[in-house]
Amino acid sequence: MGLEHGKISGDRRQYDGGSLHEDSLPRAPKELFEEWLSRAFEEDLRDPNAMVLSTVDGRGAPSSRVVLAKAVDDRGIVFYTNYDSRKANEIEHNRRVALLFHWRELDRVVRIEGRATRVSGEEADAYFYSRPPGSNVGAMVSPQSRVIASREELLGQVNELAARVEAGEAEVVRPDNWGGYLVVPAVVEFWQGRADRLHDRIRYRRDGEDWIIDRLAP
Repeated sequence: MGLEHGKISGDRRQYDGGSLHEDSLPRAPKELFEEWLSRAFEEDLRDPNAMVLSTVDGRGAPSSRVVLAKAVDDRGIVFYTNYDSRKANEIEHNRRVALLFHWRELDRVVRIEGRATRVSGEEADAYFYSRPPGSNVGAMVSPQSRVIASREELLGQVNELAARVEAGEAEVVRPDNWGGYLVVPAVVEFWQGRADRLHDRIRYRRDGEDWIIDRLAP
């Protein structure tokens, strides 16, 4: 694949990752999502829990970035971040977000729309203190999404705190402005690549405690 006269060339291929049939679908999307996510881990794909998180700002302008899903349970999907970051500021303004998982090697995509709310301090603590010390020191120092003078200055601050921690002069403590968000799905779409671009698209829409299942045209 490459560029020729500004056009992408060599991008044609057949999709043959599987199929989706209504008669074998679970009533709720969680079971199928966990099945697909587990398959991505089993195939040893790189960062199978990576997802695109999309938010909107106060003017309605969208922004997207890649984050890691750290928990999937009956509530929804949890990720962690700095609460002073751009993504967090936009979530606080508008809690409606979108997630996208793309497992290219499996010809699969999952699109999720829902609302994001903060997890409890206890839940954030449990995850924070399970992380490598270096990651936590970085979280304590980095003013995420803000302009910094240089990488060298940031590394200097990280190394200084790390040295103080090693010397017993400071402790690794979860900052008040660091924690998680739980995304509760309202819409979940499963996209399975099929031959001739006639892909399978199955959408789940929440209806109270139940889910409505639709097939969408590719």
